[in-house]
Amino acid sequence: MLTRMKSAVANFMGGMMAGSSNVDHFGGPDLPLKYPYTRPEFLGLSPDEIECSADHISRPILILKETKRLPWATGYAEVINAGKSLLNEDQACCEVVLVRRRLSAGGNSTPNMTPTTRRRSSLPNGEGLGIMEDSDAVPGLIFHYWGLFDGHAGSGAAVVASKLLQHHIVEHLREVLDVLRNPAQLVPIIHGEEPTNLTPTTHRGITRTASLRGAAGAPGSPSHPPPTRFFTEKKVHHESLVMGAIENAFKEMDAQIERDKAVFNVSGGCTALCALFLLGKLYVGNAGDSRAIIIRGGEVIPMSTEFTPESERQRLQFLAYMQPHLLGGEFTHLEFPRRVQRKEVGKRMLYRDFTMSGWAYKTIEDDDLKFPLIYGEGKKARVLATIGVTRGLGDHELKVHDSNIYIKPFLSCCPEVKVYPLTQYEHGADDVLVMGTDGLWDVLSNQEVTEAVTCFLANCDPDDQHRYTMAAQDLVMRARGVLKDRGWRIANDRLGSGDDISVYIICLMYGNRQT
Repeated sequence: MLTRMKSAVANFMGGMMAGSSNVDHFGGPDLPLKYPYTRPEFLGLSPDEIECSADHISRPILILKETKRLPWATGYAEVINAGKSLLNEDQACCEVVLVRRRLSAGGNSTPNMTPTTRRRSSLPNGEGLGIMEDSDAVPGLIFHYWGLFDGHAGSGAAVVASKLLQHHIVEHLREVLDVLRNPAQLVPIIHGEEPTNLTPTTHRGITRTASLRGAAGAPGSPSHPPPTRFFTEKKVHHESLVMGAIENAFKEMDAQIERDKAVFNVSGGCTALCALFLLGKLYVGNAGDSRAIIIRGGEVIPMSTEFTPESERQRLQFLAYMQPHLLGGEFTHLEFPRRVQRKEVGKRMLYRDFTMSGWAYKTIEDDDLKFPLIYGEGKKARVLATIGVTRGLGDHELKVHDSNIYIKPFLSCCPEVKVYPLTQYEHGADDVLVMGTDGLWDVLSNQEVTEAVTCFLANCDPDDQHRYTMAAQDLVMRARGVLKDRGWRIANDRLGSGDDISVYIICLMYGNRQT
């Protein structure tokens, strides 16, 4: 089992290196690619530039050439890893998207299920959108979208998610478009015709609905005595509809990757971090170990939580406890401070399970000799001795090395969505949202990033639209470090990041101008 664990960890830490083969687990090489590997479209790179960007020795930092390619003067920079995988497995996407419904021939409004019409903004503040208008289209909503996807065991899933996640978000926003366009409108309990047995009231975007329990001919109708009490419905905030759209979009994106694997070569899986600005609020959805923070007035506001084997220990242990067959008879859901040895059977050792945050003693049994569900700590912690993240997209074919034990049941595609009421605050030119893959956060803390960005922007010309891209470049450079005899080193001779690094720096001041 130890040999199996070492081999599996080596595969995932090493990625899809030239000459290595993981195709038995991640899709056949004979299938066509759904989307070819490339770098983010907004970088505007030529094929030669893309090839040069893959230099693992010099690790050139790529930056945005034209700030007008992204809204809000967004800054972006990236760098490839130091050799852990052949390609840069990070992917990024940024778009300004229109969500709308169309009127059918009969005049009834039905969701438009065709791909959304969208155009990148031609100006940094999101103006000048080249959006096609149709005479039969009802007014829609525009949202700004930024996404980062960190692939593992190949770039395939990250490429697909960067192309399609925003489309799934659009389809779910269409379902609640009419409500979102009219904040005073009630959130309907039933989709379709308005129920006749509801007495609703609205206050500050919250729907309160009381059910009279029954329509004509049912108890509570004129032919029956009314019930003795009302059954009140739950309060639903309008922002919860957007959160639900993002959550369902992640789930459908994951399902689409699974379907696509049957006909396309979609390698590996990916973490996903996205930000949406819609109707004055910023929504950040995260599934994985990437991170987003808001820097406002030099202070840090965390906008995501990393999902790792350690942070989700209790969820994973509970699943294994409820469905022990998922462990294949080779793992135990219990956690011990170290690997249990056979000579310790019958002795007492500290342990904890899904019900515990603390530790207690138990008598060691033969079952406790099995390999732990979560092994290692920190960045070296692995689920089933295989993977170091617990949420993301893809990985449907992933198994424990040399076994039939699937990892996917333990990997959730459900994101955590946090909301920031952007337009309720006045933001200056130095107030930003920083989004980065784990290559950045592995070596720099929230405070280090905040100090670096705040100091850099303070020394830039406030009217320079390139300042955010230069700040992103500075962050990537700080995390990558410089190449010395002993490898890549950063400040205080610490080890720099050998991972792919991708960073957005988004000026929040432009969000105040959108409303």
